[in-house]
Amino acid sequence: MSQQALTLDQVLTQRREASREIVNVDEPTVKLVIFELQGEWFAFHGDRIREILSQVEVFFVPGCPPSLEGVINVRGDIESVISLNNLLKLAESPEGSAFSYLLGHGAGMRSGIRVEQVVDVVDVLLSNIHAPPGTLPEHLRAMVSGIFQFKEKPVTVLDLDRIFSDYSHKPG
Repeated sequence: MSQQALTLDQVLTQRREASREIVNVDEPTVKLVIFELQGEWFAFHGDRIREILSQVEVFFVPGCPPSLEGVINVRGDIESVISLNNLLKLAESPEGSAFSYLLGHGAGMRSGIRVEQVVDVVDVLLSNIHAPPGTLPEHLRAMVSGIFQFKEKPVTVLDLDRIFSDYSHKPG
């Protein structure tokens, strides 16, 4: 019986030593800002978001397209505010809701982006971000760079460079 106990101890010791030899390989990650619009989660690359603001007064500017909500004053700098709901073809968020604003930059443009709420800012392994599915609606295909799971919910990664480039080249 003691021979079997000794063999079991040896096996356990070998397993412990084998697990110590596991080399932790650094896998590339990307910082993402996850936010919510109409119950869906989206994300921008963190290097494209300069700041997250809440409780900001937006000033309406007459004659602007529906996707441009107006302008905000950020410590003396005037920034435009874009509504992603319009660009993503989502229903507008209810009036009187408390919004957050992401100050983003890309494609030679910078603007505030209204979101319903910021969910989290996380580092995600690049291998966990998958290519967008072929079933993605046509109007989203150019804007979506990937999809991943966070807290058991799908998150659509949006390409802010592409959104701003398309937005700034839209006719009138």
